[in-house]
Amino acid sequence: MAVASVIKYEGDNKTFIWKYPYTDFNMGSELIVRESQEALFFYNGELLDKFGAGKHILETENMPLTKGFFKLATGGKNPFIAELYFVNMTEQMAIRWGTDSKIEYLDPVYNFPLAIGACGELSVSVNHPAKLLIKLVGTEKGFSQEQLTVYFRAILMNRAKSIIASEIINKKISVFEIDMHLNELSDAVRNQLVTDFLEYGLNLNTFMITTVVKPDDSRNYQKFKDLYFRQHTDVMEAELKQRVSLIEQETKAKQTVMEAEAMAKKRELENYTYQQEKGFEVAKKMADNDAIAQMNNVGLGLGMMMGVGSEVGRTVGGMTKDAIQSVKEEPISTPPVSPTNDVKRFCMNCGKPLSPEALFCEYCGKKVETEDKCSGCGYVFHNDARFCPKCGTKRGE
Repeated sequence: MAVASVIKYEGDNKTFIWKYPYTDFNMGSELIVRESQEALFFYNGELLDKFGAGKHILETENMPLTKGFFKLATGGKNPFIAELYFVNMTEQMAIRWGTDSKIEYLDPVYNFPLAIGACGELSVSVNHPAKLLIKLVGTEKGFSQEQLTVYFRAILMNRAKSIIASEIINKKISVFEIDMHLNELSDAVRNQLVTDFLEYGLNLNTFMITTVVKPDDSRNYQKFKDLYFRQHTDVMEAELKQRVSLIEQETKAKQTVMEAEAMAKKRELENYTYQQEKGFEVAKKMADNDAIAQMNNVGLGLGMMMGVGSEVGRTVGGMTKDAIQSVKEEPISTPPVSPTNDVKRFCMNCGKPLSPEALFCEYCGKKVETEDKCSGCGYVFHNDARFCPKCGTKRGE
């Protein structure tokens, strides 16, 4: 069998480990190792020599373990038999994973039984090529992403399911809010699986739960789902009403301030004060009332004027004083006494009407006075009043 003079990687980017198809090598052959790769020589499961990225000429000087193992002479093209593996050190991303059975537990908030599924992606990289080869690869021709998933299925299924359920219960995460906690759950699973992967020479760089499969066909689940959303809808509506009410109150308060500022500006421009404005209003109300009929309420009005300020008091007080003065000064007119015989007369004793020429009262017999006058002030009576309307003296006294 011809021995290749140039040895290089011929796998794809999704391969962790690729085994070179031949086992016969000669010293002096050229080994090409790509960036982010490492080449390892094994014989019967024992690691001989390894090479990093670059071009390497196989010779006894750079292969001391192989030289000693095969007792090769220094220099020359000594043949030897070994297995060569190329290990991809780059991060392998978007590796799919998923639970093969449901995660069963009691919802920690609503306390009803649940069975959910979970799936997502992970990414790994090789941090110890020899350990990975010895523990997992063995005599296999390679190790791909699919093989990684198969090898770690038991760990992912058992450990991940248990961790997810524990985190949900301990942190009291309701199934209806679980999507908001996917990052927390993902970090918790990764932190506990890191050591499991390190035992096989792998770094678990990321672990993501992207989907939680909920039991939408379960009647219990639908019942509690409806309850959950009704509660949150009611809370949101109450909060919305409260916010609207606060906005309305703030708007009304600002409107009141704006109106007050506008009125203050108006008074400033028209050169009058708030107290004067109130005084004008009180004066107008009093002017609208029957002036004389309302004079009994003058005392009350004056008290109110004192309450609204001295300016109002002065304004209304002046009006009141003028009104009272006009009443005092206005004389009470007395209808003139007609000298004719058509004027009716009344008895000064009993108040009954008298005949035009009667000298004595036809009802009580009292002598009729020549003039029906008040004994107190001389007011001439023109009707059957029993008291003088001018001084209050009883008629006939």
